[in-house]
Amino acid sequence: MMDLNQKIKDIAGANLANPAHFIVGVFISKHQPTTISVIVDGDKGITIDDCAILSHKLSEELETMDLIKDAYRLEVSTPGLDHPLRLKRQYYANLGRSIKVHLANKTMLVGKLAEADEDKITLTIEEGKKKELKNLEILFTDIEKTIVIASFK
Repeated sequence: MMDLNQKIKDIAGANLANPAHFIVGVFISKHQPTTISVIVDGDKGITIDDCAILSHKLSEELETMDLIKDAYRLEVSTPGLDHPLRLKRQYYANLGRSIKVHLANKTMLVGKLAEADEDKITLTIEEGKKKELKNLEILFTDIEKTIVIASFK
């Protein structure tokens, strides 16, 4: 039997109005009342109205299906700035932005996300006193986590 997390993810995904939107993850708290957090993003971003519409549709469907027996709270939101990128699709959506990449070998790199494909990203970093630009290719398998750096320019 499919686990509750995956069922909710599937239901949420089926209720997305825009094909450019996608489910990043579903998180279910262990304590009462249960909180179900659905994180949704878009290739070109997502609005609060999009989140509200999905929340309403998802809430209706969860009630109809009676999947959760106890009281629960449903939250539908976008990933916050401190939320690591989880899907390759999120890398494509953040091309050109500054990111902080934590590698599995505990190295941390900061640079501009120049490219992304199925296997790797290309990070443009500044090197040396003259701040020369250098492109580094990093395999997804070597990445522990990636955080987008907020720019308030």
